[in-house]
Amino acid sequence: MLEMSREDFEELVGEALDRIPTELTRLMDNVAVFVEDEPDPSDPDLLGLYEGTPLTERGEWYAGVLPDRITVYRGPTLRMCATREEAVEETEITVVHEIAHHFGIDDERLHGLGYG
Repeated sequence: MLEMSREDFEELVGEALDRIPTELTRLMDNVAVFVEDEPDPSDPDLLGLYEGTPLTERGEWYAGVLPDRITVYRGPTLRMCATREEAVEETEITVVHEIAHHFGIDDERLHGLGYG
């Protein structure tokens, strides 16, 4: 298990977000990214979670709603990583995976693309 402060992990998430191409980040709408220490105890190995309405499912009714929420979980990520380099890679995969859900891409397709 890799030891890393919450601040350092938040920086990793920020760096992963910075690596998302600008062409894609400009299309993201009404979404916020958070870092939490641990997921719900019912799924302790969860690395990230997207909660909201994907862009592909939004219609004219979509107005005045709270932002979609992407959460990246520090504990499970660090428990599966032995080095900082592994944590950087895993964090980037998780961030891309959850942003892809915002764009309406499902888990099956993401696994096929290597972002499972």
